[in-house]
Amino acid sequence: MTSRRTLAVSVAALVVAPLLSACGGDSDAATGTGSSGTKKVGDVNIGPDQNRIRGKKADEIAALVPAAIRERGTLKLGQSADASPPLGFYATDDKTRIGSEIDLATLVADTLGLKLDNDEVSWENLFVGLDSGKFDAVFSNVTVTEERKEKYDFATYRLDNIAFEAKKGSGWKVDGPEDVAGRTIAVSSGTNQEKILVDWSKQNEKAGRKAVSIKYFQKDTDYYLALQSGRIDAYLGPSPSAAYHVSSAGQSEIVGTLSGAGDDLQGKIAATTKKGSGLVDAYAAAVNHVIEDGSYAKVLKRWGLSSEAVPKSEINPPGLPKI
Repeated sequence: MTSRRTLAVSVAALVVAPLLSACGGDSDAATGTGSSGTKKVGDVNIGPDQNRIRGKKADEIAALVPAAIRERGTLKLGQSADASPPLGFYATDDKTRIGSEIDLATLVADTLGLKLDNDEVSWENLFVGLDSGKFDAVFSNVTVTEERKEKYDFATYRLDNIAFEAKKGSGWKVDGPEDVAGRTIAVSSGTNQEKILVDWSKQNEKAGRKAVSIKYFQKDTDYYLALQSGRIDAYLGPSPSAAYHVSSAGQSEIVGTLSGAGDDLQGKIAATTKKGSGLVDAYAAAVNHVIEDGSYAKVLKRWGLSSEAVPKSEINPPGLPKI
């Protein structure tokens, strides 16, 4: 795992690390002039002084929140401590959490009239925290799955897409399994994208085409070194991270995108709460409110995620099927 400090000090060396983009936005943070708390890479503020896009309390929506939480006045939020720009990572002060996920969670909390009480933990402890009641919500790139729906309720706020990232100027496009036949593709082990790539390779073999040569590395930097040296043809990973790296490093390009759920279903990212907590209706209504008032679009634009916007929040939509 990349350390917080390593991520912060590596900003000046955007050659291979999948770090920070120069995508613009409409927030104060994206147009600041560089105050003592503002550090910018391109047009993006990665300093602790974020000047986030904020929302206003909507009384009718806030009334959907269970009384005990309204009286407490805080929304106990869980997020993954991993550094994964642009979704969630640490600012240059090495302690302030920034990124699209906390920006969207802030908008939802504002709409509900609540103050965020944010806690960063390991991925598995996000769900432990929901189960124990430590967290009211998780905004941390959680994909809706049929298995998770047995224990949790979901209110969607972003599409879940993955992307093939190739060396700049490759002249290659990926639309389906046949386009990766005989290619060498890197992917992270145990991910949805690995499953999709394995399935595509099997489809190619069944059709008489060459299989995919799948490679695994320990770190993101290793993937990108392999890409630039020509040891792999592409890296298949989350679309937000791939787009961020393309924008920041300028040495690669997106040659194909698809749903993180595969060919038959559009994957969706959602605010997650314990089933029966009474909060999912409030989350969905708050997301729909910020979609309608335009603040949602500004946050996604700021972090280069406009292509993953949803037209409305859905409660417990079809999720990735059980394996």
